[in-house]
Amino acid sequence: MPMKSTLTVRLTVLYTLVAATVLSGLAVLVLMTTHQHFVELDQAFMLEKAKLIQDSAKGKQGLEEVSQRIQEIAESHHGMYLQLWSGKSLVLGPGELEVPSLLSTAEERAGQLVDWVVNGKSLRGLSQDIELNGDASQGARTVAARLVLAVETHHHTMFQTSLAKTLAVFVLLATALSGFLGWWAARTGLSPLRVMRERAMKVTANKLNHRMPVDEVPVEMADLATSLNEMLERLEADFVRLQDFSGDLAHELRTPLNNLLTQTQVALSHPRDAASYRDTLASNAEEYQRLARMVSDMLFLAKADRGIALPNPEKLELSEEVSALFEFYEAVAEDLRIELKVDGHGQVIGDRLMIRRAISNLLSNALRHAETNTRIELVVAKGTEVTLSVSNKGTPIGREHLARLFDRFYRVDKARTRPESDGAGLGLAITSAIMQAHHGRIDVASEAERTTFSLHFPLPALDASHEQLRSMGR
Repeated sequence: MPMKSTLTVRLTVLYTLVAATVLSGLAVLVLMTTHQHFVELDQAFMLEKAKLIQDSAKGKQGLEEVSQRIQEIAESHHGMYLQLWSGKSLVLGPGELEVPSLLSTAEERAGQLVDWVVNGKSLRGLSQDIELNGDASQGARTVAARLVLAVETHHHTMFQTSLAKTLAVFVLLATALSGFLGWWAARTGLSPLRVMRERAMKVTANKLNHRMPVDEVPVEMADLATSLNEMLERLEADFVRLQDFSGDLAHELRTPLNNLLTQTQVALSHPRDAASYRDTLASNAEEYQRLARMVSDMLFLAKADRGIALPNPEKLELSEEVSALFEFYEAVAEDLRIELKVDGHGQVIGDRLMIRRAISNLLSNALRHAETNTRIELVVAKGTEVTLSVSNKGTPIGREHLARLFDRFYRVDKARTRPESDGAGLGLAITSAIMQAHHGRIDVASEAERTTFSLHFPLPALDASHEQLRSMGR
């Protein structure tokens, strides 16, 4: 498996490549500019000498007198070569200097520079057409001639070669220095990430309170640190909830298991008649049913954590569903001398069994905690949403308990729990999960000796089609 390079190495390499590219481009630009500068200097020098020769030739008669003047100028400038051509005949100049035909004959090349090498010498030259006065004995007619000037470029080449070597060394050293500075800048700039990594390494199952240093990191990393802190807060909250849930679950399972174990041991301690064994088995069956309900509720809540799809969504009238449940709870309410009353109408879209279960949990909770000779009121109201409120008179719930009422296995103080109650503290948590599956919510208010639980459903579409109902089930 190939090793992955660190972010510091990647940034260093990238910074070094950028620096090398920029410095190399600058070096090439300097060399090109220097070369062009020498070319312009040579051209200006030779054009100036050509003009001087043209001016010196004025007033001179005959090629011999003009040639003599040109020879004097050539000898006074070391490193410059002059040739004078009349047609294709060399009138003046070193014959061993082989001049390209473009300079000596081609008219279109007049004034343009040409580089060439002859006898190991690097030359740069140009040609100019000039007019000379003819010999007086021949009528002093004007003679057309071509002047070729050339200079050696060896010193220019030596200078550029030396400059190129100097620039190459400079580029290498500057690139190496840039790479080191890039590594230092990357390492320094990424130091907040190392701090965050060290903090993250300290986070364990027993130490979830560590947070990323938001104020100590650059602005670009502050959002990342904030997001990580929010994630750690969610993990800590979920972990604490899981710990509490595990403890509560163990506590809830311990009671029925201890009852089963004790009753079984007592039944086996001495021989008994068939009736005694039947009583023991019946008692055990009740504990098994309690365990089965608890396991079923636990499975339902586990599915709720992953999202529940409504099995059979349909349009329901809440008041009718409440009235159907009244038939089941009326006998219990009469024994407790509690009156049940429903008022209002409102339609929702949902699963009939799940909604009945949610309402049943609230009714059971209200009957368990309502005072005798009072009334449990269920009110269905329709506004921006459809609301079903279940209200009973009884000991109010403390404000410190309201936020946790829908947690699993959570119970308020024992004074509010009837001895005959066999609830495991999962009813309200299941009701909350059912409301989330219906895209609704549940809340509670408790004051002035009256407690009210409210189910809030979203308004159904005016023309809910079969496809819309199916979409709610997904």
